[in-house]
Amino acid sequence: MLSTLINVIAPVFLVVGAGYATTRAGMFQQSHIDGLMAFTQKFAIPCLLFGAIAHLDLSQGFSLPLLSSFYIGAFSCFLLGLFGAKILFGRPWTDATAIGFCCLFSNSVLLGLPITERAFGVDALAGNYMIIAFHSPFCYGIGITVMEIVRNQGAGLFQTIKRVLTAMFKNALIVGIALGFVVNLSGVVIPAVFDEALSLLTRAALPAALFALGGVLTQYRPEGDMRVILYVCALSLLVHPLIVMSLGSLQGLDATLLRSGVMNAAMATGINGYIFANMYGCAKRVAASAVLLATGLSALTVWMWISVL
Repeated sequence: MLSTLINVIAPVFLVVGAGYATTRAGMFQQSHIDGLMAFTQKFAIPCLLFGAIAHLDLSQGFSLPLLSSFYIGAFSCFLLGLFGAKILFGRPWTDATAIGFCCLFSNSVLLGLPITERAFGVDALAGNYMIIAFHSPFCYGIGITVMEIVRNQGAGLFQTIKRVLTAMFKNALIVGIALGFVVNLSGVVIPAVFDEALSLLTRAALPAALFALGGVLTQYRPEGDMRVILYVCALSLLVHPLIVMSLGSLQGLDATLLRSGVMNAAMATGINGYIFANMYGCAKRVAASAVLLATGLSALTVWMWISVL
């Protein structure tokens, strides 16, 4: 078990820690980190997802038991976060929706991919990519729809749908995924020179994104609202993966795909949780602190889930 922590988890978090420490020490300004995060989130990682989906064997990667286990778990945690924030902690519905979104959106790209690959090998990533293909559309679709409803702006169904679709397709990750599916399903062959350039670019995507994540985390402080923050951490790090493991086992999910589902579910709430809260100006302190604390705690909880798997 100790070797798992040292050989699998520690390298990933050392890269995150390097970004945190060097930014904290003033070696990098926040503008440098913001630029690096923009490069990874808006270009490098969308290219990574495009290439992965374009080359993915959909007949092998698509698994209804995997997707149903993961997304039933994710939606359950959204509802627990939403109603828990409202009923247990007395937050307004807009705040509760942002808190629910933090429980819904796990960091399946920046943490899920590198940790799963290091723990179980590159062949284990097919399930990860299938989950990621639906992750942003599913999560943003739910979060934006519920937020627009609770804000009660009287825009009507058509305007609500338009806002949801506009917000989703402004997201570079979703664009990269969608283009990957177009290439995959159309049978278009990517020219070798472009494929090699894509490969060079994507090899930098995850290390750069992990380093940038560390730099971004220097902006956050776990201040106040600690009960709500710990509630978010518990749902993200423990409840979601437990639901996925239970549903996947009941459906007889293949061990490799079960690992992908549980590992994705076990990741801390991602930067997108804060982006969503910031977008609507709701529960920003809770979201930012949950990103910071859950990312730190996940080093231990992920170790536990790898040992269980």
